[in-house]
Amino acid sequence: MVVRTRFTSIAVPLLFHLFSGAVGGFFVWHAFHGGRGVAADLQTRREIASVEAKLKQVRAEKAVWDRRTKLLRGPVVDRDLLDEEARNELNRVGKDDLVIILPQQKN
Repeated sequence: MVVRTRFTSIAVPLLFHLFSGAVGGFFVWHAFHGGRGVAADLQTRREIASVEAKLKQVRAEKAVWDRRTKLLRGPVVDRDLLDEEARNELNRVGKDDLVIILPQQKN
């Protein structure tokens, strides 16, 4: 009888602590590797940084196009820009122009 009491007095707390550790480990593992864990947060931050960099690039390109369209509007039109755009749209060159054909870039 003494052996059983001593065994249960050691085994029950030991099993309780092992079970508690396993449950705690489960939650800690999912806190790092789960869908909303630390690893997912880092991945989301990387994606946000890449999208913000692309947004910055697109905004710069938009500013260039806004500036060019302002030159084509209004009472005074930039003749050089108008001539360049007309030649691009019509796919023509002037008789005094020098044409250099470059190889196409591979993406």
